[in-house]
Amino acid sequence: MLYLLDANVLITAHRDYYPVRRVPEFWDWLQHHGAAGTVKVPAEILDEVKRGRRRRGMDDLLDWLVDGDVKNAIVLDEEPDPALVQQVVERGYAPDLNEHELERLGRDPFLIAYALVSPTSRCVVTTEVSRPSKRRANRKVPDVARRFGITSLDPFKFTRALDFTTDWRKSAQ
Repeated sequence: MLYLLDANVLITAHRDYYPVRRVPEFWDWLQHHGAAGTVKVPAEILDEVKRGRRRRGMDDLLDWLVDGDVKNAIVLDEEPDPALVQQVVERGYAPDLNEHELERLGRDPFLIAYALVSPTSRCVVTTEVSRPSKRRANRKVPDVARRFGITSLDPFKFTRALDFTTDWRKSAQ
């Protein structure tokens, strides 16, 4: 399974649970799985995190993300398929979104489109919670992903699925 991380996963992990400087094991673990090809961040999602630089306390996360070794390991080395992105927007959100609604989507359609390349072997990891009653640009990633047969996990299910531990080197052997 290839786990595709949403920007909110990285931001929330750093801000609330595993600050880069305080729990470097988590970030080493992500890099390890990135190098192994099981965890990736699409470039569009990386850009979304970088745009959030204005957020206080994100410098350590951004420094980690742009480190050459980390970037090589974690960034998905694929170009988006414009037809899949369009399909996600039209069938996942609405076919007639206005400019304001498209802006509100952010990079989520790209994340889902990358997973749509192989829905049975790729999943999205997001902190967003399903809200099936939401419509149009208000739809949540888990609901749009489900519409296309894509699995989505919250960060805790993700770390359990890949057996995160602060002593990950022993569990990786």
